[in-house]
Amino acid sequence: MSAGRHPAGAHDARIAPGPPGTPGGAPSGTPGGTPERGDRLEAAASVLALLADRTRLALMERLGRGEADVTTLTEACGAARPSVSQHLAKLRLAGLVTTRKDGRRVVYALGHGHLRRLVDEALNVADHHLGSLPPHD
Repeated sequence: MSAGRHPAGAHDARIAPGPPGTPGGAPSGTPGGTPERGDRLEAAASVLALLADRTRLALMERLGRGEADVTTLTEACGAARPSVSQHLAKLRLAGLVTTRKDGRRVVYALGHGHLRRLVDEALNVADHHLGSLPPHD
């Protein structure tokens, strides 16, 4: 699809619920409900700001490969369990990850596929930068 738009109803998850005009809140854009460009940019900046932390990025990268509990995520990112739990709470509150109970365990998953692709692309850019690889489309 062009211009970053998707068919109506293609997105069910939102970034953290908030008041109108804030990321995840009711769009304050046009009367038809389409967010204004500034609102979209603000919401995108909020997502990127959350991903601009090494531990949160590592958590999102691991969750891009499938659901995981806190123990698995702690091992995957190499941070202390309390730190991982705090980062997961931020990601959950922002709507970037979801949770479900599996017995006594809490299992985390990405909120939607766009996040997996966003993290993958950020890591691809890093690979090109670190490996001095030529740019491409």
